[in-house]
Amino acid sequence: MTADPNDTPQMDEDSFRTPEPDRLFPPVRATHRPRILLLYGSLREVSYSRLAAEEAARILERLGAETRFFNPSGLPLPDGAEASHPKVAELRELVTWCEGMVWSSPERHGAMTGVMKSQIDWIPLSLGAVRPTQGKTLAVMQVCGGSQSFNAVNQLRVLGRWMRLITIPNQSSIAKAWQEFGPDGRMRPSPYYDRIADVMEELMKFTLLTRDCADYLVDRYSERKETAEALMARVNQQAL
Repeated sequence: MTADPNDTPQMDEDSFRTPEPDRLFPPVRATHRPRILLLYGSLREVSYSRLAAEEAARILERLGAETRFFNPSGLPLPDGAEASHPKVAELRELVTWCEGMVWSSPERHGAMTGVMKSQIDWIPLSLGAVRPTQGKTLAVMQVCGGSQSFNAVNQLRVLGRWMRLITIPNQSSIAKAWQEFGPDGRMRPSPYYDRIADVMEELMKFTLLTRDCADYLVDRYSERKETAEALMARVNQQAL
């Protein structure tokens, strides 16, 4: 007998599922304002990554979002304190609250700042039964002191994928950021500002499109199989 070339004997049939349209396009959709958390990567009094994030927040609010910021001042280094530290708890509560995020970092020595990375390192993949980042949307931005670069946003993309966030295609990188803001802290009209508007518009669309099926989008065959095997092992152990 000739083997079926499409056969998949490796597959655990109890864990295998074809996509379910009703779960991808639920008939009842959320109607509240999309909840967006903005993180920035500098503690400086004049922080261009924060100012850029504030411009992004203004655009998001006009687009219909509810926005909140996390101030990283006082956040301990990862593993430098217990997770019950007030700043860590505040960060995790905000990440759990949101449906999408904006990460805005300066580029320093060709990379995102330690302030930015520390915030991300304090965000776990799971908090008990809650998965605070998985299936949520993400937009990445960076500000540069010199010529335009993309090192920080590329690194943020890697982290976003690792955190199972839906990182949107568009992104923002502002060259010579100190030239783009006035003494009042507001960004001047420019193609860099227009790009932020493009990115926030895209973030809103992706958030509205995916937030009702975020858990289902990151539901995985391998994890269903692993869970079934763990359950079977526990049942067998109890039966001994």
